[in-house]
Amino acid sequence: MDLPGPRWKKGKDGKDFAALAAANPMSTILAKLQASLRDAQAVAVLSGDAKDAILAVGEYQAMLLNRAAFGRAVENAADEKLWFQLGPEETFFLCHALRCITVQSEENKKQMGEGELWDLLTSTSEPFPEMYKAYQHLRLKNWVVKSGLQYGADFVAYRHHPALVHSEFAVIVVPEGKIFGARCGRMKVWPDLLCALRASGSVAKTLLILTISTNNCEVRSSDCLEQMIVHERIINRWIPQQCREQQNKPRREEAHMDEQRQKQCREEAIREEQEDTREGVVFSYWGVILSFTILFLAYLSTSSNFD
Repeated sequence: MDLPGPRWKKGKDGKDFAALAAANPMSTILAKLQASLRDAQAVAVLSGDAKDAILAVGEYQAMLLNRAAFGRAVENAADEKLWFQLGPEETFFLCHALRCITVQSEENKKQMGEGELWDLLTSTSEPFPEMYKAYQHLRLKNWVVKSGLQYGADFVAYRHHPALVHSEFAVIVVPEGKIFGARCGRMKVWPDLLCALRASGSVAKTLLILTISTNNCEVRSSDCLEQMIVHERIINRWIPQQCREQQNKPRREEAHMDEQRQKQCREEAIREEQEDTREGVVFSYWGVILSFTILFLAYLSTSSNFD
């Protein structure tokens, strides 16, 4: 079954957003953002509950963060810097995968190492390891990843910036392995899968199941990310009516062509029959004339003999 393509948004002036996205690939934007944040030595301050971080940047970095769809801008009139609020997966991705920011704690403004940040994020959110692995997996493939909470999913994935295109995938993360404990029970029964499939289909999205599996590591450090394996599974709803129509379409076309050929044959047969009828009438007419001529000549010859 073919997957639906990207649904590009339309500008008020009829601007072609697909062409705009092609001219500005996400990989190029991420490379510029990575280099700019490194040069600026950007620092993110982690909130007390470790759910979010505030990143202070300049105008150029803010423009690149917007174009790469990281976080959301926070209004701050009292500071020359522009502030961005980042989620936990976004914060760790910029720190761990792109290595372009450093993170400080809110309490003592002390710089946190990668291991310390990992311990804090995993302690405040038990499913963080598999959620981050899924986020990193899609982000490194240049998908824009946002929260999918309003669609009943873990994430939604965009081909480019959300201002240019609608999200294509509703992503659900399913961990597998003893280290994940009771979290491995997701999507194990049909009602859960069918509900997720219905929910994603009702908002014109394809359901993408990312299975995170590992057997040889512990999630106590970020080193386990290298051992985690991501399996992608796209789930589509099978609609028998559509399948029958797709399969029978060529047959209907063939039947229509056969019907047209039969109609042409019938029309040709009718024309031939009409021509034969006209020829028969003409032949009968000349036959009558010839008969009268022969009788008339016979009558004349008989009359002359009597004379």
